[in-house]
Amino acid sequence: MKKTNTNLMLCAMVFAVALVISNVITAKTVQTGIPLFGSTILVPSAVICYCVTFLMTDVIGEIWGAKEARMVVLGGFFCQILATCLILVGEALPAADPNMQAAYDLLLGQNAVFVVASMTAYLLAQSWDVFIFHRIRNRVLANGGTARSRWIWNNASTMTSQIIDTVVFIGIAFGIGFGWLFDPAMIGQLGAMMVGQYLCKFVLAALDTPIFYLLTRGGAKRTSPTAS
Repeated sequence: MKKTNTNLMLCAMVFAVALVISNVITAKTVQTGIPLFGSTILVPSAVICYCVTFLMTDVIGEIWGAKEARMVVLGGFFCQILATCLILVGEALPAADPNMQAAYDLLLGQNAVFVVASMTAYLLAQSWDVFIFHRIRNRVLANGGTARSRWIWNNASTMTSQIIDTVVFIGIAFGIGFGWLFDPAMIGQLGAMMVGQYLCKFVLAALDTPIFYLLTRGGAKRTSPTAS
């Protein structure tokens, strides 16, 4: 991918769309059928969207630099706020069909705790992703590494930031929101949900490495460390 303003805008648009859609569909949980700690792993249907957002910030960081990646993360945060406000306005408008209103409330009527959990997890995880991506990248390149080794900072940043995203979101939404953190009988379920969801995100992060290489192929010629 060439380092052009048009391509940067396209990457930012993909990031924003994946981020907003993740909040729209996250209420639906998916049964993976994978056993763990006596139960099966459940993941939010937005798990693919999350992977796309981290992929885009890594692509932007690799080609355009840390400053642009941070700007996209901050812009995404405000996109989340705007999307939430628009959803609430739509929910408040009188519906012609009560069944339609009930479906809207069920799918898009987000609990305040889930909104706080999502916003907090997003800001912490994405900020860490950009920071550690460039910290590792700069160190590897400064010690004689080449852009061929970019799988190192791509995977290290995404896989560690996904830990933050998973623990913070589930900890706030289910641990505090549902009270599982204060219920000894549910502590195990809380831990299993964190571990199971992170394992799925870990695998998806590894699988998107070829896509990262493909998208950054043109920008990979820029081998000098970028400012962090």
